[in-house]
Formats: sequence, structure tokens, C-alpha cells
Amino acid sequence: MKKFLALLLIACAAASGASAQTRAPAPSTAPPPGVTPTPAPASPLDGTWRGTSDGGSCNAPLDYLLTIESGFVDGSAYDTTARGPVPNPNKSAPPPPGPGLWQVHGVAKVGAPFNLLSLASVKGPEHRRIQLTARGDASGLIVTENGGCRRTARLSR
Repeated sequence: MKKFLALLLIACAAASGASAQTRAPAPSTAPPPGVTPTPAPASPLDGTWRGTSDGGSCNAPLDYLLTIESGFVDGSAYDTTARGPVPNPNKSAPPPPGPGLWQVHGVAKVGAPFNLLSLASVKGPEHRRIQLTARGDASGLIVTENGGCRRTARLSR
């Protein structure tokens, strides 16, 4: 019993010593006085772009929705013909599902074609990616697949 009381007394002393310590203040995220942060430069391609591609060799058009902000491209492409799982009465191996949603990322360049990376949202070990080429046009943005179905989309704001 005496050992237990001694350990309890030591634990209480350690706890009260730890609670007496104070933390250092967190560093400030504000810029130093007299300095104003500069915003990222705006690109003439900035904005939200929407459009639909042709079907390409797969006969599966994609609906694009891209957002360009300060030259950074982020968005998605959705295959409207992709279907979910269906009942399999034959008990045979079902066909692999095609990708229905593609994530699109990249950096936009003004006055020159630029590359975008498109990644498919698929399950399992399968990993699909397609390189896209985009270029600004007088009437909008033209996105072309470099592989896969070789679809071409004309996007507008």
C-alpha cells in the first residue's frame, strides 16, 4: 500500500509540473507590416469551361466541366453512356465496367497548346490515364485525347 501511495504522489507531482508549463504562441501567418501579398496572375483562359466531345472510336461522348484559375486546370469529364452493374442471369463473367468519370488536371498556357492529364475513376488494380492536349481557340477551348478513343471536345464558357 505504501508503494502505491508513493507512486500516486509521484504521478500527481509530475502532472502538476506538466500543467505549469506554457506553450509558445503560434507563429503568425500574416505578412510583416508594410508588405502586401501579391495575388497569382490571372490568365485569359481563367473561368469555367463546359462542353461535350464527339464519341471518338469508342462512340462514347464525354461531358467536360473544367475550371481554370490562375492558369491551373482542374475538372472532370463524365461518360453519359457508362452504365452501372446489371443482373447476370447466365452466371458468366461480366464484362469489365468502363470508366464513367475522368479527373482532369494540368497547367494552361496562353497562345500555345498545353497538356492535361486525365485519370479514370475505376475500382481495383486497373489504372487508366490518358494524355490530353488543349488549345485556346477564338471561340473557346479545344481538348483532344492523345490516346484511347481519340475524342475531341469544344468547350465554351
